[in-house]
Amino acid sequence: MNISRNWKRKSSAASENKVSGRMTEEKETNEQKSGQSILVQILVWGAVLFLLGIVAIQLSKTQEGTVQIGDKAPDFVLTTFEGDDIASTDLTGKVVLINFWASWCKPCEVEAADLQTAWEMYEPSGDVVFLGIAHLDTDKEAAAYIERFKITYPNGHDLGTRISQDFRTTGVPETYIIDQNRILTKVKIGPFASLSEITSAIDSLLEP
Repeated sequence: MNISRNWKRKSSAASENKVSGRMTEEKETNEQKSGQSILVQILVWGAVLFLLGIVAIQLSKTQEGTVQIGDKAPDFVLTTFEGDDIASTDLTGKVVLINFWASWCKPCEVEAADLQTAWEMYEPSGDVVFLGIAHLDTDKEAAAYIERFKITYPNGHDLGTRISQDFRTTGVPETYIIDQNRILTKVKIGPFASLSEITSAIDSLLEP
């Protein structure tokens, strides 16, 4: 009888130890999962806050509107589709026309031929530079657009939309004309209505 009681006590104690051990393991596992869950939540919220910060900056720039006439034009480097880098700071002393466009932009098509004609008029003098900046476009579609309108002045992608952000553009097409001292003299929102509208804005800067 004593032996039976002792065996039962030992068996009960062993069972309790096993249960206790399992509970301890489950507790540790739950704590680990809880710690991992908290870390994941921290990372997720960190990413969300980062994105919200970027959106807030962009909204702030948008609310400011485009750069204003009389402002010094932002400095930038355009990498053309041919792989050449054109730095705006190297264009001091020239009149510069910067046109933001996209192949998917129907209003851009309205002015494309006139812009090319204007470029052919001014290119021989060397006093005027035209730059086309493709906004949120693909290589294939942008190349097809340039071929379609037989555009010969330098064009390139707005990589990371950095240039459009600096100019605080609101859409496409938009055109900025900069004088020889890199001061912004004209902002055209939307397409030019005619060739004469383009040439009049440039000729006024070339007059002695």
